[in-house]
Amino acid sequence: MNDSTDSTGASAVADDGEPLEPDAIVDFDDSEAAVRGRGDIDSAAAPEATLDRLHTVSFYLDEAFEIPGTNYRIGIDPLLGLLPGIGDATASALSAYILVEAAMLGVPRATLARMFGNVLLDATVGSLPVVGDVFDAAWKANVRNVRLLEARYEDPPREAVEADRRFLVVAVVAVMLLLVALGVVTTLAVVWLLGQVGLL
Repeated sequence: MNDSTDSTGASAVADDGEPLEPDAIVDFDDSEAAVRGRGDIDSAAAPEATLDRLHTVSFYLDEAFEIPGTNYRIGIDPLLGLLPGIGDATASALSAYILVEAAMLGVPRATLARMFGNVLLDATVGSLPVVGDVFDAAWKANVRNVRLLEARYEDPPREAVEADRRFLVVAVVAVMLLLVALGVVTTLAVVWLLGQVGLL
């Protein structure tokens, strides 16, 4: 009589007539470790999916179209700048989306600050008529930011973080000087205009 039986009382026998061990009959791996392992794979894939998405966003904003007769590419960012008010606001919102995703990926604060400086410079100079649109096409803040994100989100070297801090200081100073210059030019223009109409 064969002692090797399954739960229903029937014998568990292989094709060659040898009794099967219980582990050889059913081997389900629903352990917590296995489930956690699958979660780790999904987590590892998440940053890659995010980077792919940000590449797509930056491509359409800064490099979607090639200027005929040249090898230079521009995106919809400078084209949006041609729409007064709403165009610049839309482009800035899309640029801010890249910053939010970078923050969620955990890039260093200095890099986030540098990325913000890129967007701030782009938004400030880009708001100028005509000149701003040319600057948008040349500066490509979104492509710059995605490259920074790729270079920094995994174990950035200390020198790179320090370079980000230095860039931020320079960018903030440049934006402040630009705003002061715009204020001076606007004031002089108003004074000149008032003088022309005889109010001064």
